[in-house]
Amino acid sequence: MTHIIKNNTLEVAIDFPLENYKGSRFDWSGKISSVKFKSLPLTTIEDTGSKDVNFLGKGLYNEFGIASPIGFEETPMGGWFHKIGVGLLKKEHKDYLFHRNHLIKPASFDVNYENKKIIIICKSENVNGYSYILKKEITVSENSLIIDYSLHNTGEKRIITDEYVHNFMAINNTLIGKDYELKFPFPLNPSLFDETVNSENKVEIGLYNITFNKTPEKQFFFSNLTGGKELQAEWILTNLKANVGIKEIGSFKTEKINVWGWKHVISPELFFKISVDPKKTIEWSRKFEVFKINP
Repeated sequence: MTHIIKNNTLEVAIDFPLENYKGSRFDWSGKISSVKFKSLPLTTIEDTGSKDVNFLGKGLYNEFGIASPIGFEETPMGGWFHKIGVGLLKKEHKDYLFHRNHLIKPASFDVNYENKKIIIICKSENVNGYSYILKKEITVSENSLIIDYSLHNTGEKRIITDEYVHNFMAINNTLIGKDYELKFPFPLNPSLFDETVNSENKVEIGLYNITFNKTPEKQFFFSNLTGGKELQAEWILTNLKANVGIKEIGSFKTEKINVWGWKHVISPELFFKISVDPKKTIEWSRKFEVFKINP
């Protein structure tokens, strides 16, 4: 069952932790499966051609520790390690790959559901000296969707990881193309990117923006758009045909921004670096503002 929080402007669909998505990659606490602006869809699914929808990303799904979850390296083969917001995953390979599905022991979840707000608390067990309580509060207010996070370290070891929202964006389900523009508040220098995948040359990198000369048939990817600098965590995506834009603003500065996409989707990703000592708590937030380009 999908649960809705909404006001006169926004409608946000959220799957509770044990509903629908069953993969080991994305955070189960507050799975935002879709966002609509005055009935206009703003988000989509990772792969429109796949039948395994309960193992795919969609909407504003987020993830902790894409490169290496906490405790993975020190966990013996056959042992269990934490994937924050999901539970314990079984280690069956020497290397961790985010797209590989793992055997899961789900964490404990508690949900408080209101008309314009959902609060989800995820509690882990203590394994290898790591444990935590993750609290996520999702709220709609006027033209904004706000996600507030709190991560409390209840274990004996420091938690070092990161978190990002994948942002599977597709305004009015329009294919990615000339109507779209993705803007950043800092200059882009492709020579400083860690990785560039743009085999069709349909993605154009400007000084402060990313545009498209045609619809990409193949996936594209750009990593570390900040060039390793600590910069404002923000992006703006507009679609001229729909006359709508959406903006994400983080409460933090970021050293890492990635952009992934395909013909039907574009995903700007703002990474938040996490380091929290035992018995300490770290908090951060993300705000998504939706607006008309020419009101």
